[in-house]
Parts: sequence; C-alpha cells; structure tokens
Amino acid sequence: MKITFYGHAALGIEISGKSILVDPFISANPKASHININAFRVDYIMLTHAHQDHTLDVEHILQFNPDAVIISNAEIATYYMQKGFKTHMMNHGGSWKFDFGTVKYVNAIHSSSFADGTYGGNPGGFVIEGEHKNIYISGDTALTMDMKLIPMRTKLDLAILCIGSNFTMDVDDAIIASDFVECDKVLGYHFDTFGYIEINHEEAIRKFFNKGKDLMLLEIGQSIEL
Repeated sequence: MKITFYGHAALGIEISGKSILVDPFISANPKASHININAFRVDYIMLTHAHQDHTLDVEHILQFNPDAVIISNAEIATYYMQKGFKTHMMNHGGSWKFDFGTVKYVNAIHSSSFADGTYGGNPGGFVIEGEHKNIYISGDTALTMDMKLIPMRTKLDLAILCIGSNFTMDVDDAIIASDFVECDKVLGYHFDTFGYIEINHEEAIRKFFNKGKDLMLLEIGQSIEL
C-alpha cells in the first residue's frame, strides 16, 4: 500500500493495482502548485464530506477519468450521480468489499455542504482494509469517543488524522485520537494550507514522540509505503 500526500486533506492511495484519490483539493492550494492534476489516473475518488476544500477538483479529474467511481455518503453520491458520474453510496457503520479491499464509513463530527449550498449529508471518515494493511482516514472531525469503536473491529497499521485545529482536532486531540484507535503510527493532514491551520512542525512531532508515537508530516507529493 502506497500513500501520497497532495496537500491539505488530499491523498493518493495505491492498493492491489488500484488507484484511489481522497478529498481532492489541489488546484487552489498554492502550496501544491507543482502537482499536475491532469495527469491523475484514478479508479476511485473517496470523499469524506462536501466542503469545497475536499471536493474542488473532483469534476475536473473525472473529465480525464470518466470510469472512476466516487465513494461517499448517500447525499454526496446522489449529488454526483445526478451529474452523470459513477458513484457508490455508503452511510455510517456500513462496509463494502471493493476490488482493492474493504471500506467502512465511520463517524466524524464536522459539517458538510457543497459550495453551492447543497446539503452534503453527515461527514465521515474511512477505514480501509487492504493488502494486509489497514488504515483509518479521519476526515475533518473533532475528537470523538466513537473512535474507540474502530479497533474493536480493525487493527490499524496507520491512522491519518487531521491536526490543524480551528476547524478540526489539534495536535493534542489527535494524540488522544491515536490512543482511541490504538494506533501509534500517525500521518498528519489538514494543516498549514492557510493561516487558520498553520502548525509548528517540530513541536507537533515532539509531542507525539513524548507519548511514544510516530507523527509523519509529509511534503506535498511525498509518499510512504506500508
């Protein structure tokens, strides 16, 4: 399993020969200006919620990937289905076995609406089980006790947690979240894109280290393999 950070909350995931893009907000992020979204070749686009900083580039990328399937909640899936795109709708607690692995849509505490004001349903996160490696993508969320449910079903190899504060968890809450999901290997995201969510990298890494945990903060375009 290969995971690439494209800035903000955008991720590329390669599993079992399939390419997945999560929450593509790239073209309007000046920090990601070196990323060519026209070159993306994806099989799936997974969306945690409808906010523009997670969905901005969906339709543009689908112009080059007309067979790609959007995986999200029922409202988001319906929104794109009505535009003629392929979708797979899910809802909280539900799982589905795709050709790259099993996906479960889990709770997140946030809000969700499209830029045009269309209701985007309840926000969520994803647990992906594939290639003998399991990951949790928190989406935008507050710290929630529901995270404790995840390790009751799935032993995680990596937790991808929002850490930028103001709109989501901060670093200290993310440390607690890693306790809740019982995973000490964490990839931070949703930070530094704009002023509200800038963080001190050294301090964040040190705080995780002091709790016996590993926080990875990737450069945009950088990848890790599990």
